Amino acid sequence: MKFIEQGTLGQNKLSHYLFTILIIISGLITIGQLPHFLIVFQTQNSSSELLVSDNQLISNVGLNMFFVTLLFPFLVGVLGIFVGVKYLHKRSFLSLITSRTKFDFNRFVFSFGLWGGISVLFLLIMILTGSNIDFQFDLIKFLILFFISLSLLPIQTFFEEIFFRGYLLQGTYLIFKKGWIVVLFTGILFGILHGANPEVEKIGKFLLIYYIESGIFLGLLALFDEGLELSLGYHTVNNIFAALILTNDWQAFHTDALFIDRTPPSFGIENILTLVVFQPFLLLIFAKKYQWKNWKDKLFK
Repeated sequence: MKFIEQGTLGQNKLSHYLFTILIIISGLITIGQLPHFLIVFQTQNSSSELLVSDNQLISNVGLNMFFVTLLFPFLVGVLGIFVGVKYLHKRSFLSLITSRTKFDFNRFVFSFGLWGGISVLFLLIMILTGSNIDFQFDLIKFLILFFISLSLLPIQTFFEEIFFRGYLLQGTYLIFKKGWIVVLFTGILFGILHGANPEVEKIGKFLLIYYIESGIFLGLLALFDEGLELSLGYHTVNNIFAALILTNDWQAFHTDALFIDRTPPSFGIENILTLVVFQPFLLLIFAKKYQWKNWKDKLFK
C-alpha cells in the first residue's frame, strides 16, 4: 500500500480525526506549557511584575532552559498523536511514518548528512566572504545545548513531520484523493502555523512563502519516497543547525550556538537559494538515488 493511502487503515471517520486533534491541541496548551508557566511564575515572583517578556525570562533562567520550555510541548504532542492513532484510529504508529516494514535509518542518515553538509559549507562561505557572523563559544553552555539539541530537537521535528506529512497528509487524502492537493494543502497549513514565529514579525509576512514552499518540499519527499525518513533527516538537521551551529537574536531558535549572525532581519540570499536551488537539487538527488518512479501518477492519480 502507498504511504499516502495508509490513512484508510483502521478507523478513519471524521470523528476520529477531530478527537485526535483535540487530544493533541489540549496536550500542547496544557501539559505542554507547564515548564513555561513555571519559569513565568518564578520570574514574576523575583521581579514583582505582572507581565514578563521573553527577554526577562531568558535573563532569569538562561537561553538553554528557555529553549527547553519551547521544545517540551512537542514531546506532549507526539504522545497525543500516539494515543489518538493507537486507541482511536486503531492502527499502527509506524503507518504514520513509513510504508516500509520498518523505519529506514539509512535514508534518514543520508538526508541528514547531505543537507547538514550543504549547510556547513554555506556557513563557511558566508564567514570567508565577510558576513557579520561572530564566534561565541562557551564550553559549559554549549555542552548543555548539545544535549538538548540531540535529545529534544529530534522530537520537535518528529512531531511536525508525523503530524503534517503523516497524519494530515494521509487524512486529507481520504477527502481529496489527489497527491498534489494534499501536498499543497498541508504545505500551506504548515506555513501559516509558522506565522506566529518571531522572525515573521521582524521580516514580514513575505517569509511565509519560505515556510509554505518548505512544507510543500517536505510533503513531496513523503509522497515520492513513500515515507518520512528523508523529510525527517532534512528537517532534523536543519533545526539542529539553527540551534547548535548558527543562531541570531531574532528568530524562534535563539540559543548559545557556536556562531551568531549579527545581520539585521531580512529575507536573505540563504533563503532564496534554499527555495530555488537547494531544495530542487535535493529532490533530483533523492530521485536518482532511490529511483523514484511514477511521479505524475503519485501527484495526479
